[in-house]
Amino acid sequence: QVQLVESGGGSVQAGGSLTLSCTAPEYTVSRYCMGWFRQPPGKEREGVATIYRGNTYTDYADSVKGRFTISQDNAKNTVYLHMNSLKPEDTAMYYCAAGMPTTFGVPMRYSCELVANKYTYWGQGTQVTVSS
Repeated sequence: QVQLVESGGGSVQAGGSLTLSCTAPEYTVSRYCMGWFRQPPGKEREGVATIYRGNTYTDYADSVKGRFTISQDNAKNTVYLHMNSLKPEDTAMYYCAAGMPTTFGVPMRYSCELVANKYTYWGQGTQVTVSS
């Protein structure tokens, strides 16, 4: 069982910044696609950013490109979501997730999808509230 623990959420004014952290068991962040998802009140869960093996692969939702950055520290078994220029529409419960990458091509390449059902393990979430 892979247990993921998120932290770093809070309340911030529009234009502000927050950094979320997701701590995982040893070797998890180097083995799995690590994704951040969010669920605004009354809406469906949506993918925000994903990363696989650091610089091997990253992807972002269009709504956060240029504002959010995902990174990982294998030594600390931690994945981060650095959020800048926050907007009220970024208000949501943010979840960390882990799932196996998609492989394709020769030589083998890897990708991660920002689709919730591609991720097997989930954290409990951390709330981010952005006020205008």
